Amino acid sequence: MSTVLKAEDMHCEKCVERITKAMTEAGLDFQVSLADKTVTIDGCDKCVATAKEIMDDLGFDVVEV
Repeated sequence: MSTVLKAEDMHCEKCVERITKAMTEAGLDFQVSLADKTVTIDGCDKCVATAKEIMDDLGFDVVEV
C-alpha cells in the first residue's frame, strides 16, 4: 500500500536531505519528490503515522493526497 503525503513547504534539496535522513533512520520505505513536494510511503498505517510524525517533528505540514 502506498500513501502520498503532500508537503507544500518543501522548498530545497536541504529539505529533501533532512526528510531522507529521518525516514531512513526510522526504517521506512519511501520516496521523496522535491518537484512534486511529496513523500510517498510504502507500508502499513503504522508506517504512514510514523512518517507523518517525522514530518511534523521536522516542521513540515503534510496532507494525505
